[in-house]
Amino acid sequence: MSGFDIPRSVQLLYKDIQPEQLRYHRRRVALTKEFTFDSAHHLHLYEGKCKSLHGHTYKLMITVSGFVDDIGICVDFGDIKKVYEDTIKAQLDHKYLNEVLPPMNTTAENMIVWIWEQIDGEMERRGWKEHGTRIEELVLYETPTSYATLKREWMESDD
Repeated sequence: MSGFDIPRSVQLLYKDIQPEQLRYHRRRVALTKEFTFDSAHHLHLYEGKCKSLHGHTYKLMITVSGFVDDIGICVDFGDIKKVYEDTIKAQLDHKYLNEVLPPMNTTAENMIVWIWEQIDGEMERRGWKEHGTRIEELVLYETPTSYATLKREWMESDD
């Protein structure tokens, strides 16, 4: 006998579970989705190898939070992907960052704030924020071991 159980039946809506049972709670929950994009840049007034034109495969981790709807979903992971693709990937993937970003030194520290503003604006346009959905944290990896982090409380404070 194997150590695996085979379900005797598949749970059926209206027979085994009712629509009002699909939402298990009313708590705020966070969801995180990861993405990668490739870009080139260089840094100004920086004495190090990054002053020369070079590229990275950036990894962006987007964490949003909200409240689940009647079927137990806060935000569909596919919708987070669509926001990323429409805002960040469309503008930064396979681009020269110094040319496509606003005038700034294209450091991870500057880029992550710009990325936040783009995603936050798109969430507003899509009506997510009126339902309590918000960005909690962004993490932008420039290399596999070097990254910038931005948290909601930091964006909301004047410190």
